[in-house]
Amino acid sequence: MHRTRTARQEDRMYRIPSRPQSGRRRPAAAGTDAGAPAPTAEITEYRGGVPVSAEQQATEHPGPQTVAAAIEHATRTGSIALVTYDHPDETEITALAETLSLPPLLVEDLIHGKQRPKLERHGDALFAVVRAAAYLDDQEDVVLTELHVVLQGRTVVVVRHGAERGAPWPTIDHTPVPPEVLDLGPESFLYAMLDQVVDGYGPVLDGIEVDVDEIERQVFTGDDAAPERIYRLSGEVIDLQRAVVPLRAVVARLRRGFDTHAVPRALQDYLQDVDDHLQRVAEHVAEVRDSLERILTVNATLVGQRQNEDMKRISSWAAILFTPTLVAAIYGMNFAWMPELAWHWGYPASIVLMLVLGLGLFWAFKRRGWL
Repeated sequence: MHRTRTARQEDRMYRIPSRPQSGRRRPAAAGTDAGAPAPTAEITEYRGGVPVSAEQQATEHPGPQTVAAAIEHATRTGSIALVTYDHPDETEITALAETLSLPPLLVEDLIHGKQRPKLERHGDALFAVVRAAAYLDDQEDVVLTELHVVLQGRTVVVVRHGAERGAPWPTIDHTPVPPEVLDLGPESFLYAMLDQVVDGYGPVLDGIEVDVDEIERQVFTGDDAAPERIYRLSGEVIDLQRAVVPLRAVVARLRRGFDTHAVPRALQDYLQDVDDHLQRVAEHVAEVRDSLERILTVNATLVGQRQNEDMKRISSWAAILFTPTLVAAIYGMNFAWMPELAWHWGYPASIVLMLVLGLGLFWAFKRRGWL
């Protein structure tokens, strides 16, 4: 049975962190022609842990909204500029790199996707890669969205790779991060994102477990489609595991940097809670994968048993049919001198002999449960 999602769930957009509509800024001006593709950068300014309204931002610094202007204004006012990119092209990343003076290796990572979760420091820039997950129940498909996060100064940059351009960001059920936590600095946005990503793994695992239960019923009813479904779902679980397990190393590195980078105690506690949830998710993924492996083993065992039963039936009928065939073959050899050839009751006796042997074998095999 497939679960249904409400329209509200489908329309929700993934943002780091959640913010009210009034705090969303218009897309950054790119200076392109009317026929050019729309820019992918979206800028939001946070002050005191809450997004600044578009009206207030327009009053404080009117004019075209650009990434460079937003970063400069956030630095001057002590705010935090959150810049999100949805599948940016190389030109946009290059412009961002020039604004933030990012090193070439970091720029290369931002341009290219398909990276495992990791955490790196490039000078004064902190770079993290995480993978958010969503589950398409109808297709039994785990959709992974790769998110690149850069923290530098008062700027937080989030770049999305993986899903189709313009598609909704993966829905993640979570409790909005309190403003007092977001007010602790740019790293709080990374911690909030990790929290949302880890919480998003829960619904994915719930959806997979529903399908695992359905597959288990298929296996015991002898459905021939079960093995293919097991293999396909096992591949999706492996993809999810590759997103979850390396993320534990990312969180561990963040925790090791608490003292070095003077992380506030409140953020340390927050990340500890994220780490606890992540450990449970990793264990849950391992359990689901083990369940699929056990189901596959049980399916192979049941298939072997069914094949053995079929072989018993085939062998039994082969023996039953072989007996009269043997008698008929003996008397069909046409030798000049053979017993019973001249006997008046030879033909009826041979027919009776065939029936007796066949029925006797049928009774013997039936008694043993082979038929």
